[in-house]
Amino acid sequence: MTGPTDPLHALRAPVAPVDPDPGFAAALRARIERALLAPEGTAMTASTTERPTTPAGVRPHALTPYLAVTDAARTIEFYVAAFGAVRLDEPIVMPDGRIGHAELAVGDSVLMLADEFPEIGLAAPTTRGGASQSLRLEVADPDAVVAAAVAAGAILDRPVTDAPHGRGGVVLDPAGHRWMISRSAPTGPRAGDLGYASLWTPDVEAAERFYTAVLGWTATGVRGGRGRRIEGLATHLGMWGGRPRPTLMPCWAVPDADDAAALVRAAGGTTDEPVDEPYGRVVECADDQGQPFALFTPPGGPGAGPPAPRGPGDLTYYELRSPDPTRSRAFYSTVLGWRFHPGTDAGYWHPLVDGGWPAPSCGLVRGETTVVVPWFRVTDAAAAAAAVRAAGGTATAPAPGREGLVAECVDDQGAPFCLVQL
Repeated sequence: MTGPTDPLHALRAPVAPVDPDPGFAAALRARIERALLAPEGTAMTASTTERPTTPAGVRPHALTPYLAVTDAARTIEFYVAAFGAVRLDEPIVMPDGRIGHAELAVGDSVLMLADEFPEIGLAAPTTRGGASQSLRLEVADPDAVVAAAVAAGAILDRPVTDAPHGRGGVVLDPAGHRWMISRSAPTGPRAGDLGYASLWTPDVEAAERFYTAVLGWTATGVRGGRGRRIEGLATHLGMWGGRPRPTLMPCWAVPDADDAAALVRAAGGTTDEPVDEPYGRVVECADDQGQPFALFTPPGGPGAGPPAPRGPGDLTYYELRSPDPTRSRAFYSTVLGWRFHPGTDAGYWHPLVDGGWPAPSCGLVRGETTVVVPWFRVTDAAAAAAAVRAAGGTATAPAPGREGLVAECVDDQGAPFCLVQL
């Protein structure tokens, strides 16, 4: 005799094995792999939903690339090996086994990718017949990154070379995406360019009033009120008071301030000891005819060139005047590596640096005393000359010159300068 039938047992469906969800299986497999490879004693209690730590500074920017690739798992491994990418989470795996979404940190940016989904029009370059865009990756060492990419399976499209904008090469990743691996050329002054200049003057407060009236400068005080920094100009410009002999004191960029200081002394000039400042290593000097100047090495070394003068009040040109221009040419050739090109006027010389004129451009000419004379850009030379006279200085009537319509001026403390209407 049998007992009563258990209704729950009678209604229970037969046990039938089913394939696990691919996404769950992939996440579980990755978790087990991490646990097995972890150091002994590591607890296996982390939730499967816990995200890996995001590298510092990484975030999606206004524009984030989202790539379709032929084999997302392989492509992820490639980006890790070639570009030092970091996985930001476990990929989302679709029921058919394709990776539907993955995120990587590349530098300070997020890269998103997924396998191809032709049914919605998403295909990799290798499927479409070639790349339709380039991805530019800024790196410190493009040679090493390109070599790592090729070793990881990339196709070399263009070897690493130097160019005016920097150094770089091009590779095609396994999915056919075109990567420009680049290092931008450093900005800032080249060796021999003017990185900074200071108007030396007896009375800095009077100089501030004068040049504000003539050029519309906005100045802020520095170093206990003895100095001024001029705001909003392409060339870094300041003023320094307490100097009995007015002049422009130029500060030129050099590859190594200490080596350049030794050249100054060897050429007959004098130097102070080099010091480290926030803007680089700097040494104050005087040439063999007594003209003060400074040399500095920017923190990253000389660059590819400073910005061009951009508006009224900017320093657009300067002249080095000395009783013996031949000695000056020899001195600055030794110290700065300048080469000299004769100007259109007899006895006038234009320095040259690698790549052309120094920035801002300048000239060397005979003068009664050693002095550096700045030329400032204005929109109306006649009106600016009138403002000079109204402020207590002197100014000639503007006349055509080498750089444009020029008025030769002297400020109310005896410093020569020029106004040029471009």
